[in-house]
Amino acid sequence: MDYRTDLAMERTVRPGGMGEGVSVHTQQQAGAEVTWVRVSSEKAAERLGKAQGLYWTLTHPKLPHMLPEERMDIAREVAQMLRMMLPPQGDVLVLGLGCENSSAAIIEEHMGDYDKSRVRFLVCQQVEDEFTEAMKLLRELANNMRDEQRVPCPASKLVIGLKCGGSDGFSGITANPVIGGFSDLLCGMGGTTILTEVPEMFGAETILMDRCNTPELFDKTVRLINDFKRYFEEHHQTIYENPSPGNKAGGISTLEDKALGCTQKSGFSPVRDVLAYGERVHTPGLNLLSAPGNDLVAATALASAGAQIVLFSTGRGTPFACPVPTLKIATNTPLATKKHGWIDFNAGQLLTDGKTLPELSQALMEDVLATASGRLVCSERNGFHDLAIFKTGVTL
Repeated sequence: MDYRTDLAMERTVRPGGMGEGVSVHTQQQAGAEVTWVRVSSEKAAERLGKAQGLYWTLTHPKLPHMLPEERMDIAREVAQMLRMMLPPQGDVLVLGLGCENSSAAIIEEHMGDYDKSRVRFLVCQQVEDEFTEAMKLLRELANNMRDEQRVPCPASKLVIGLKCGGSDGFSGITANPVIGGFSDLLCGMGGTTILTEVPEMFGAETILMDRCNTPELFDKTVRLINDFKRYFEEHHQTIYENPSPGNKAGGISTLEDKALGCTQKSGFSPVRDVLAYGERVHTPGLNLLSAPGNDLVAATALASAGAQIVLFSTGRGTPFACPVPTLKIATNTPLATKKHGWIDFNAGQLLTDGKTLPELSQALMEDVLATASGRLVCSERNGFHDLAIFKTGVTL
């Protein structure tokens, strides 16, 4: 069959669509179109001539008009996504046109150290037939993976992002303390957690500063907070124009309410490192990451920093998910009951079912281990995968 090798484009030219066993989700975000196509059955894979798996396409029509530093931010984000897709997920072929601002060469530069047998780059303008050349490379990559096997790994290898969105009055009482208990458990095992949403730390930032064990970490945390306050001021925004209307409808009245809930996700573990936006995590334990409160931008930043799973607490509910498994945690039982297709874990049991905080934190740990071992979360079963890059500066 003479079809495109890009499933995101191929779905538009196949008569009758792509059929059963294939889910498609397209998201417009920050000027980019992100399309995820999941081939989930052997029959679908045989019908399409494509292996089972997730196919990701990002299209950004305004890229040529961006400032150089903005294009470099996108290149770094794409490079981090490529690193995240490396084994055990599989091999990667990076396909570029050849004259873009964020070219394959720039992305490769930001990849850092990687196994060049597992990532190949193909520039279309440099070859006569890009489809034939791409298939050659894909066959080589597939051959590399022929003997790949899943192997047991310790929990200390886990890197988990901590995020909340659509918070309500129960967030700081149920879900976020449960996540904090989980974070302490994982850090105690030698694992890593990452807390972000810096603007939502405003008002409770001293709690995190008090948990820095060295003057250097304390200074980095102070800069993390102050840099974001300056960002607000430079764009003539009120620093404390928070919480959102949805937060207020859910029972949060002040920024301090919201900030105290946000910081509870970090538990009581000491801060081990502070990361810039786009930086990879390299220190086990609790890390703080510079990123805004926006759900997609913050969760994508967590994935780019190295998070294999993002824990997302919500009191209002949302179907969203980032590029990695996004485990949705309800703050209240009515939400978990009503939106069972969105919610993976009900922290409202703390109030309705007589469960204790340690019990729920341990139960959440079991769910995280199951997800890390291959169990799909709701958003994956629904085919939701979104991505957004933190864009600053002027669009030409």
